Amino acid sequence: MDNYKDRSNTFVVIIFQEDLKKREDMKMSKKYNSLAKKIVELVGGKENINEVYHCVTRLRFKLADEQKADVTRLEETDGVTKVIQNAGVFQVVIGTHVSEVFEEVEKYVDINSKNVSEVTEKKGIVNTIIEFVAGTFQPVIPALSGAGMVKAVLALLVVFNVITTDSQTYTLLNIFADGVFFFLPMILAYTEAQKLKCNPILAVGVAAMMLHPNWIALVQAGEPVHFFGAIPFTLATYTSSVIPIILVVLVQSYVERFLNRWIPKSVELVFVPMLTFLIMGTLAFSVLGPIGSILGGYLADFFTFLSTNASWAPALLIGGFLPIMVMFGLHNGVAPLGVMQMGQLGYDSIFGPGCVCSNIAQATASAVVAIRTKDKKLKQVATSGSITAYMGITEPTLYGVNLPKKYPLIAAMIGGASGGLYAGLTQTHRFATGSSGIPAVLLYIGDNTMTCFYNILVALLISIVVTAVLTLLLSLKFEGKEDQEVITDLDKNIILSPIKGEVLPLSQSEDEAFSSESMGKGIVIVPREGKVIAPCDGTVSVLFPTKHAIGIISDSGVEILIHIGINTVNLNGKGFKTYINQGDRIKAGDLLVSFDIDEIKEAHLSTQTMIIITNSNSYETVKSTDAKNIDFSDQLLIIQR
Repeated sequence: MDNYKDRSNTFVVIIFQEDLKKREDMKMSKKYNSLAKKIVELVGGKENINEVYHCVTRLRFKLADEQKADVTRLEETDGVTKVIQNAGVFQVVIGTHVSEVFEEVEKYVDINSKNVSEVTEKKGIVNTIIEFVAGTFQPVIPALSGAGMVKAVLALLVVFNVITTDSQTYTLLNIFADGVFFFLPMILAYTEAQKLKCNPILAVGVAAMMLHPNWIALVQAGEPVHFFGAIPFTLATYTSSVIPIILVVLVQSYVERFLNRWIPKSVELVFVPMLTFLIMGTLAFSVLGPIGSILGGYLADFFTFLSTNASWAPALLIGGFLPIMVMFGLHNGVAPLGVMQMGQLGYDSIFGPGCVCSNIAQATASAVVAIRTKDKKLKQVATSGSITAYMGITEPTLYGVNLPKKYPLIAAMIGGASGGLYAGLTQTHRFATGSSGIPAVLLYIGDNTMTCFYNILVALLISIVVTAVLTLLLSLKFEGKEDQEVITDLDKNIILSPIKGEVLPLSQSEDEAFSSESMGKGIVIVPREGKVIAPCDGTVSVLFPTKHAIGIISDSGVEILIHIGINTVNLNGKGFKTYINQGDRIKAGDLLVSFDIDEIKEAHLSTQTMIIITNSNSYETVKSTDAKNIDFSDQLLIIQR
């Protein structure tokens, strides 16, 4: 990438200000540095960022004032799929490479310091609950997913008679899989404490008390237990439970704050942990744990009722409306119900079946769009988005394809609901929590049976067929006219080749700013002769002092950038000669620049010459020639509004 400098090493931008700004940023040392820098700038700068983290597909900001963020410009930024403001979190959807972008974002924000603002963020009770539930359960998903896959492997080994249920291998694999579920209260204690900003180690310590083998032995003995002979401890086991530890850590967060406020700093290291354990241990066994067990029992009864009397409802609703729930962040409040059901009953029929049907439906809708559309960029986005959606990550295709075009989203919702309805009617459930893509079908193998596995395959097939048919039918209306459109001389612009040489697609440019299309659509030519002629009638809008790049505006308004070589700005004009001046009128075929190919190669620089339509967004299509080699004035690009 070229660095536009003067002798004092100051960057100089001559024209095409927005395009060249992107171009300057993209030459940073890291691939996503410029994108990260722009995102930080558009969310209001580092002084407006209280916290930033990321999930699978998006950056999540806690902003001091969300009004300072420029949502419109963010969504127009190349590399940003969508911006979502929900539950007090400002979300910038990036895609599956979000972790790489996050690494660069960290360089522009001081995430170790919390910014203080007079702006008070107002949250509704629903948003507060959803944010709390999501913050507690989302970090646990990787562990549950790993344990779930081990359970799937174990079930396969039993079904195919590789091992028997009374073998030591079976017992050991069960330990591998059930360890996470047995000690789930300790894991949740840690994540909840982090969310509530109390001491996570102390929270885990309290959870460990509730899972101690001696307490389990007292419960199994069945004899009444009284603390100091006066305080009754209810006999209840807390292994694999969810609600009891949530209540315990919630109360612990207030107890800790109280103790930290009143105990002198000089002795708090000893007395705060001691008093926390004494207070919370007593409350956990006497009040909070029993209340949680009762609520958990009611929740289990509710899950059982749904599974028996309305098994179709959860899968149908999740299968149909999950994309809408994702857009508003509501899925973060519903997904943990599946984890709770699994802790209570050993399986999930609330969220998993409908979720996987919805994701596969969205992937299918995006795949059909990729086949039907003639827009090259949309085809690329839809293709990659459908692949990631089939693997269980739908945000890129939801925000990049299905939602903007609308009809694929409608088809996917109907298809997801259809598959979910079948899964619900057949009481299909998964035996472990994990990703909700094609690999997730293994999670439906359990209880030494393949019934749920076969049923989920049928449900997914229904989702795929219904979605594909509906998307195809709707595309005939919304995409058909585009396919049949005839380009006339009145609505097309033909750009002739200014260079003689080998033709390459823009994606093969050695300069990422061009190959990513951040400057616009276009093509690459590896020159065989060192001269550039005018590709159309128009005006020279830019002539760089180093003579390696020319900007032209055609008489019909097409903005063309011809960039000779990569990093050739470093030659400071050596080997280049111009025959026109900035502002000159030109005719197609006029000689504009000559350059020495050998001079460029001797400097160990690439001679790749990029012809870019910098206002590509103003046109419906920018079609490149299919020729592998091209001569001066051959047809190079067809541009249509």
